[in-house]
Amino acid sequence: MATKAVREAYEAVVKAKAELLEAVRSEGPEAVSDWELRDVDGKPVRLSELFGTHDDLLLVHNMGRGCSYCTLWADGFRGIANHLQRRCAFVLCSHDQPEVVKAFSAERGWNFQCVSGAGSEFAKAMGYTDGQGNPHPGVSSFHREPDGSIVRTAHMPFGPGDDFCAVWPLFDLLKDGKGEFRPA
Repeated sequence: MATKAVREAYEAVVKAKAELLEAVRSEGPEAVSDWELRDVDGKPVRLSELFGTHDDLLLVHNMGRGCSYCTLWADGFRGIANHLQRRCAFVLCSHDQPEVVKAFSAERGWNFQCVSGAGSEFAKAMGYTDGQGNPHPGVSSFHREPDGSIVRTAHMPFGPGDDFCAVWPLFDLLKDGKGEFRPA
């Protein structure tokens, strides 16, 4: 049984997360172009095509094969991809070239669609690059309006301790937390 202090701290975190979500949603939808990306075979694919039969899309901004942290997050999505895809389209957009994305996603056993944003300004337009064009990880949610236009309804960065990778809060429960852990 949790102590009163633990329960109160937990309730404060839940409240803060609700306030964060409210702040994110209060920014309102943002009109987005129908960006051209590339599928893992190098063929052009438009953002609008990634929705499939859904009107909502979760798109992970992934830094690519060279980032072990991004790989950790993507590996974690294997277990929930089928659940996500019952509700919305779910796609990982890598900074790598299509052939690298194809080989790496197969090697890792990713069971969700992957595309390449290499050579595109998509990540920059979404705010997921730095001033030098280096990618940053995160997730954007998009909605397809009845007229076919696309809006981004929310987005959040990824980083150790976030709610998008289950290992971090689990490690927090260990005596020494994450210790020396670094994803491989």
